[in-house]
Amino acid sequence: MKISALTRSVVTRNHAVICPDGYVNSVVPGWTNCRVNVIINEQMGAGLGQTLITAEIGTVISGHTETSQIFFYVISGQCTAKVDENEKTLLGGHFVYVPTGHSYHLDECTTGTQIVTFHKVYEPLKGHEHPPFIFGNAEKIDGPAFLGDPALRLQVLLPEDLSFDMAVNIFTYDPGGHLPFVETHIMEHGLLYLQGQGVYMLDHKWYPVQKGDAIWMAPYCQQWFTAMGKEPAVYIYYKNVNRFPTTL
Repeated sequence: MKISALTRSVVTRNHAVICPDGYVNSVVPGWTNCRVNVIINEQMGAGLGQTLITAEIGTVISGHTETSQIFFYVISGQCTAKVDENEKTLLGGHFVYVPTGHSYHLDECTTGTQIVTFHKVYEPLKGHEHPPFIFGNAEKIDGPAFLGDPALRLQVLLPEDLSFDMAVNIFTYDPGGHLPFVETHIMEHGLLYLQGQGVYMLDHKWYPVQKGDAIWMAPYCQQWFTAMGKEPAVYIYYKNVNRFPTTL
C-alpha cells in the first residue's frame, strides 16, 4: 500500500519544489469547467503567480487584466484564445501574452488540454508604452547555445525591450548538461518542467526533479541544475526584468 504521507514537495522561506502529488484544486472566478492548481502565489512570499490549468468539457478561461499581466503557455492539447477582438487557435507550444488593460477569453479546449500561466503586477516605466498583446509559437523561436555551451539552449519568448518587466523563457539541457556556475541573483523564478529529469540545487539543498514538477526561487536563492536520464530536460520559466532593483 502506498503511504500517503510521502512526497518530494518542499516549501521553504525562499524556495519551493511543488510536485503534482500534492495539487489541490482552486476556484478562480471566470475560469470554469477546468481544474486550476495555484502553484506559486504571494501567500508563500512570491512576487508572481503561477497556475496550471487542465481543461475539461466546456472549459472557459475568461477575464480582464487590471494591475497584473498574464502569460498563457499551452503545454499540450488545443484551445481558442481571444484577446479583445483578436482570436487565434493555440496548439501545444503556442502562447499568448496579455498585458494590463485587456480582456482575454480561452475556450474550445480539447479535454485534457494543459496550460501554465504566469502572472505579475505590471510596473510602468516612464517614457515607454505598455507592451502589446502577443500570440507566439515556441517552435518558431531560435534556441541558441547558452553561454557558448551547445548542451544548453535558451529560447526567449517575449521581446527583450524595456517596456516588458517580465521574461518567459524555455531552457533545454541535453543529458549531462548543467549550468556553468551556481547562480546568485536578484531575479525571482517560477518554472515548470515540461520534459525529462535531473537534480536541482537550491540554497545547497539537492532535489530530484522531473516532468510535471514546479519550482519557485526567491531573489538570491542560490541555484544550479544538471540534466540526467536519456532525454533532454526542458523547463519553462518566468523572471522579473528591466526595472530598477530597489524602491529606495
